[in-house]
Order: sequence, then structure tokens, then C-alpha cells
Amino acid sequence: MEITVLVENTNKDESYGAEHGLSLFVRTQKYHILFDMGQTTLFLENARKLGVDLASVDFAVLSHGHYDHGGGLEAFLEINKKAYVFVNENAFGRFYNAEDRYIGLEKSLNSHPRIVPIAEGYTIEKDITIDSCKNKIKKHDFGNFGLKKETALGLVADDFCHEQYLCIVENGKKVVFSGCAHRGVLNIMDWLKPDVFVGGFHISKIKDKAVLDDFVHAMNACDADYYTCHCTGMEQYLYMKQHMPRLFYLSSGETIMI
Repeated sequence: MEITVLVENTNKDESYGAEHGLSLFVRTQKYHILFDMGQTTLFLENARKLGVDLASVDFAVLSHGHYDHGGGLEAFLEINKKAYVFVNENAFGRFYNAEDRYIGLEKSLNSHPRIVPIAEGYTIEKDITIDSCKNKIKKHDFGNFGLKKETALGLVADDFCHEQYLCIVENGKKVVFSGCAHRGVLNIMDWLKPDVFVGGFHISKIKDKAVLDDFVHAMNACDADYYTCHCTGMEQYLYMKQHMPRLFYLSSGETIMI
């Protein structure tokens, strides 16, 4: 499996643009897959520089309903005329950050004929599935850092019922892709038990070293490789890397083989 980072908060070198967002191009033995589309159209520019033909993408997966992962959705649908985009059924809700700024998707795209809403889980084929783990119990909780969603009662704490995870089994390894792991990467590891986890940890606001030490201990106990990015935080990554030999960081322009 080949994974190319089309956009992320940092870059491999100055040849590639970076932004607060995430977009990954995944090449399996059978499919070309796009996982998230970044905040803007920057992922298209980086894709051209990397020689990635987004028109060849067979299907796309949107991890959740935030602008930094689905801001480029409309641009992708324009450049690719065939791929279906699998989204959580709640992805087009109204979501806000801690300062009550809207951070959701462009609502009009909800009616696009190639947008496929998923209620709970979806099997693309035997070894490629999408799971929201909606009904799974959380054993770990770092909170949601002030993120909110709009309901009939007003703004309430976001429970991230719009999040989902792509699972691919290839060459004997189970690889799980998560945009931000808002529901907790330790919970996702417990629920899906991957050999490889790819995505953000959503811990950039955690400064307490004791909390990070406990996190590192639990992550190391999972016997997995971690390729993190985006919302993990560089300060947090550099600290954890000292104690996690199987932890790596992904930046715009990088390609890895799993």
C-alpha cells in the first residue's frame, strides 16, 4: 500500500504547500482512494506536483464534517467525474469551534449525486470497510476541546457522531485511517485493532507531560505502527517520539509504503 500526503499542516520541503488540513492519496493493489480533501484546493496543486492524477480516484472517503478535511470537496467532484464520496450521514450538520466560529462543510454539496451518506458501517468489499463505531463504548476521554454542534436546543458539545474511519486489510496488515480521531485514538485502537494507524491524534492542546506519558504508555501497549499528522501537534509529537519508536510524522509531499 502506498500513501501520499497531498496536504497537511507541515511540508516535506518548500516545493509543497501546507495548510491546516489533511488529504491523503492511497494506492492499494486494486484501487486509488482519496481520504479527505484538505481545507482549500491546495491538495490539487500538490497532487499535480507529485504526479497524482485525482481523476483516476476510484472512490473517496470524508472522515468527518469539518472544513479542514472537506473544504476541497467541491473541487474534487469537479476534477473527478466518476468517484463516489462516502460521508457519514451526519457530516453536513452545523459544527463550530470553541470560539463559536462555523467550521462545517458547504451544505449545498449534500445533494450532489455522488455523495453517499453512511449510517453506521459500509463494506466496499471484503477487505475495505468504513466504520463510525457509533455504538461502541469509549474507555478513554480527553474531552472535545470546546467543539460544538448545532441542535434544535442551540449549540451543544459535539459528540462527533459525524466521524468515520476507513479500514483496509492488505498483505496481512490492517490499516486504519482517521482524520482527527475526535472520539479518541485509544478508543479507535481498542475498537478496530489495527496494525497501522494513520491520522491525527487531536491532542495538540494537551501540554501536561504526565497526561502525554500515560497516552504514550497506552499507545505502545497496542503493538501498532503510527503515522500521525495534522491535529496531533508538533510539540506533542516530538515529545512522544522520544518514547515511541513506532511513531512517525507525515507532511505534505511525503510518500510512504506500508
